[in-house]
Amino acid sequence: MPLSRLNPQQYTAATAPFGHNLIIASAGTGKTSTIVGRIAYLLSQGVRPDEILLLTFTNKAAQEMVERVAAFFGREIASKIDAGTFHAVSYRWLKRKEGKVVLKQQRELKTLFRSVYEKRTFSHIDCATPAYGANYLYDVYSFYQNTELSVTFEEWITTRQDEHALYAAIYADIVDEFEGLKKEYGFVNFNDLLLLMRDLAQRSDLGYKEVLIDEYQDTNALQGTLINAMKPPSLFCVGDYDQSIYAFNGADISIIGSFSKNYPNAQVYTLNKNYRSTVPILSLANTVISYNERIYPKALEVTRTGEAQNPTLLIYDELFDQYHGIAQMIGDSGTQRDEIAVIFRNNASADGIEAALRELGIPCRRRGGVSFFDSKEVKALLDIYTLLVNESDMMAFIHLFDYAKGVGSAVAKELFVALQKLGHGSFFRGLYSPDTQISNPFEKRKLNHQLGLFDDYAEMGSAGRFAKLSIDSTFLTNPIFKHPKLTKESAIFLNDMYALFRQLRNLSEPKAAVQKIAVSALYAHTVEQLSHRRAMNENGAVDERAKQEAKERILRKATLLFELSRPYKEHERFLNAMVLGSQDLTQGEGVHLLSIHASKGLEYQEVYVIDLMDGRFPNRKLMSRSGSIDEERRLFYVAVTRAKDRLYLSFAKYDKIKKSNFVPSQFLYEAGLIPKDETYNALVAKGAVEEE
Repeated sequence: MPLSRLNPQQYTAATAPFGHNLIIASAGTGKTSTIVGRIAYLLSQGVRPDEILLLTFTNKAAQEMVERVAAFFGREIASKIDAGTFHAVSYRWLKRKEGKVVLKQQRELKTLFRSVYEKRTFSHIDCATPAYGANYLYDVYSFYQNTELSVTFEEWITTRQDEHALYAAIYADIVDEFEGLKKEYGFVNFNDLLLLMRDLAQRSDLGYKEVLIDEYQDTNALQGTLINAMKPPSLFCVGDYDQSIYAFNGADISIIGSFSKNYPNAQVYTLNKNYRSTVPILSLANTVISYNERIYPKALEVTRTGEAQNPTLLIYDELFDQYHGIAQMIGDSGTQRDEIAVIFRNNASADGIEAALRELGIPCRRRGGVSFFDSKEVKALLDIYTLLVNESDMMAFIHLFDYAKGVGSAVAKELFVALQKLGHGSFFRGLYSPDTQISNPFEKRKLNHQLGLFDDYAEMGSAGRFAKLSIDSTFLTNPIFKHPKLTKESAIFLNDMYALFRQLRNLSEPKAAVQKIAVSALYAHTVEQLSHRRAMNENGAVDERAKQEAKERILRKATLLFELSRPYKEHERFLNAMVLGSQDLTQGEGVHLLSIHASKGLEYQEVYVIDLMDGRFPNRKLMSRSGSIDEERRLFYVAVTRAKDRLYLSFAKYDKIKKSNFVPSQFLYEAGLIPKDETYNALVAKGAVEEE
């Protein structure tokens, strides 16, 4: 039984009485074993598996815990436990209760948001502060949804950023129109899943006897209100305030800090026996994190015995000397490649070390930068696939036109709406059997100078201007070609779309559809543009050899997507798997290149934490936006506690490309690896660091 394998601290926590229980589980103290033990205890107390909800930070973590339960109780019982991320669990509930849910990822909805934003102009407002750009305003709005529970977006902007108060009404109107479009087309994003789930929980009893929450320190205000709406009879929250590293995403460390206040009868348990790291590694981590204010008292104990290697500081004269030097050390290391991790704070750091490793022929895989599913070529292919599955998905259509020359998001949206109008609500009917009695399918834009809306619509164009192009003669009669801003390139793009979907609509298997898209003329626009951009030198010239290599890499990704589609027999199931599961999938093998956020929960025998220079780590720019020096210090703590046996910390003194000097990270001073000198004192003097 899982309970028999726990140490006394873990056992006491796992068998805690029903109620509100908080378990402070520091790095490497066996929190997963404790959660699995708790589930075993609940089952032994007569709680049915379907009365247990397990909320985790990744679906992979939930799957691993359920598998461990299945090893003792059988797969039939374990599979009935409701487990997954806040978003995955909410998605399943809403599918059961509300029917069709069209889940869209952030980058897709950003394109829709941009199409609304582009209709506005801010030049009529006399303000020295420039207005937020479309993408940044979307991020601001998303942060608002995660953190603000009482005031409107317009009020929030006005009080939070008073220099943007003059724009607040326009910002709010953009958001209102954006939300209206989402509702009209049935789109939901990840924030919407939680908001809708919260409403569902307030209306009905979900039937859970206990809710278990992993990584509780990273919950945000919205997730907190969802938990409250569920009103579970018993809560079992596991977390570590020293590993709270998601403030940029709205995570609120005060939620774990105020647990005892919010639940007056709460019990707090502490796991402090570390099974992962050696004494020197853990000592360094504890020394640095002690500079942060203590919320709950704790003192980690190391269970490992024997000789241990002290953490090593690597100092390099130049930035790229650092990357090449570390790559050479990894090449000479006797540690298995998949037991080595290079951990970085900034993506630029990962680019340098990845290039140095590949130069030496050392295989590596990267997480936390641009993943396979985030690459533009994979997104474009899935956008085409999305339209096949859901013809009402305006977002996929708009995003596709990123690769049609001369067409922005606003015009692409007008084309989609016009095709729906020509098809009396059906995009495909508007494409293939349009109502030609509708001579002008394009709506005039509304006017409102106060909200930045201006009518710049030109007169209707003539489809005859495209007569000499290689466009299907039947399709050319479609009134869509009368849009005044349609270029020759975008007309050909539309024709290629017309030709591809005529073939796709007869295909029933995902693998056949993926293969057809990958070799289509429509997808060729994406391949051509991306490979061209990636092969362009600083002087604007295109390296044809590099362009061909870029094309080959793009098509290899299409091949990998084809392999992923093989097990699926239904279009919608395949697409949902790609949308919901993409964050947990990785590719490649060898040395792990990880952002600190991606390294959370993992462990390796040999760890390199690189670019420990002030400004890079801690990252001053990110601190000024939504972070703090305490959060940067927690990031450092997470990074170094991934190491089991050997820890290397590195920094460089100079960047020859930017011709700039670096100052060592303050965390190296705090760790005692560099004596505190005038540089450190200067940081203290300007308020960047607090003395012990």
